[in-house]
Amino acid sequence: MLLQRIAPVCLLTILTAMLSLAQNAETPKLPNTQAGQRVAAYLKAFNSGDEGLMREFFSNNVSPASLQQRPVEARIGIYKDMRANIETMELRRVLEAREDFISILVQTKKGEWLNIGFEFEPKTPHRLLGLRVEDAEPPSTAGGASVAPVAMTEREAVASVEKYLNDLVAADEFSGVVLIAKNGGPVFQRAYGLASKEYNIQNRTDTKFNLGSINKLFTQIAVGQLLEQGKLALDDKLGKYLPDYPNREAAEKVTIRQLLSMSSGIGDFFGPKFEATPKNKFRSIKDFLPLFAGEPLAFEPGSKREYSNGGYIVLGAIIEKASGQDYYEYVREHIFIPAGMQNTDWYEADQPVQNLASGYTREAMDGRTGGARKNNIYTRPAKGSPAGGGYSTADDLLKLARALQTQKLRVPDFRQQGGPTKPVSFARTPESFGGLGIAGGSLGLNALLEIGPDNGYTVIVMSNYDPPSAEKVGKQIRAWLASVRK
Repeated sequence: MLLQRIAPVCLLTILTAMLSLAQNAETPKLPNTQAGQRVAAYLKAFNSGDEGLMREFFSNNVSPASLQQRPVEARIGIYKDMRANIETMELRRVLEAREDFISILVQTKKGEWLNIGFEFEPKTPHRLLGLRVEDAEPPSTAGGASVAPVAMTEREAVASVEKYLNDLVAADEFSGVVLIAKNGGPVFQRAYGLASKEYNIQNRTDTKFNLGSINKLFTQIAVGQLLEQGKLALDDKLGKYLPDYPNREAAEKVTIRQLLSMSSGIGDFFGPKFEATPKNKFRSIKDFLPLFAGEPLAFEPGSKREYSNGGYIVLGAIIEKASGQDYYEYVREHIFIPAGMQNTDWYEADQPVQNLASGYTREAMDGRTGGARKNNIYTRPAKGSPAGGGYSTADDLLKLARALQTQKLRVPDFRQQGGPTKPVSFARTPESFGGLGIAGGSLGLNALLEIGPDNGYTVIVMSNYDPPSAEKVGKQIRAWLASVRK
């Protein structure tokens, strides 16, 4: 399962178990509440294929604050991409229903399963704040056994992947690198498309691609290391490390745990201020803080979760204070070097770097899509951050996967209370390994790393096209790998 979040930027989730649901024979019913009626209206408008109805839905059902952050036309662009990928969806089960949150299980016309979570205002009229879309496993049958896919050999699965990618490339729907490894060793590795359309330079298997939010994993690992060294504690307040943080309420209330879990109430740095600022101005953590640090908290810390790139910028600043090192230097020394990741870094946009892929997008900053692909140079910071935007190669991400599987690097378990850190366990057998999945994406970039649990396979997809170019490929590969005979 992999989270696809409808947010101004990228995409991120870490998974420790596969979803298992019992199928309900009764026709699912949404609650007869304001929130339930809005979900029903969304499904009806989405399935209609009518952009006018979707525009009307967004105008009448999304909160004004959310519309200010992402206007209707930008949401229409996202809807068109989703519609092209999944066509229609049918409600199969209501998983959770509250006044401020509804989660549903749907099946697409193509047979895929999705878990869609709708977040609403806590008070009436409960207008929509945002939604997130997460891949889901097919629900179990009445007898408890899931419907098994058609079995195939590894060679057949790889052949299917190769044909699939060739078709996508012919349709100009994919450009990048795909690597599939079994027990740490590659069984498939290919490069497709152009790293530079301007100079007609081909992508190579060792080309460096923008990671998007996959960089958040490095920030989490760094926090875990400092936790184990006793230099941080999960329930320490932000202000302990950043006493001059502009928002006093945030400094006094927000904890490191809440920053990690995106339940702090700190907002995003993407928005009008970011768009109005020349991108060459963003080269350090302190350059990002003025975009959001002085803004009021979006909600009481710990009361809910909302995607926050800003929170990870703050974590980067805390890492600097706790370690006494520049964030970028700390990660290089304590993560990249131990893992052997020699081609991973936050390369600056105006510095010449060999074998680095440019990003190409069909979407403008206002969310409109279509037309010829354009270089994304004006849509991203000059240098990435603790929230995303660094670069790596498929080989380096495989080294990262090995380091995680062997516990050379560990991710702190910040979801539960108690204890300074409880690292995620990465066992070596599919039976006990829950797996890890993380993705990142923005205009002209999309990357994905998944470790297990499909028969010990690791899947890495890196693309210099818009989302979901890499995630779409990863999802199809995962389906084929799940059917490989053990």
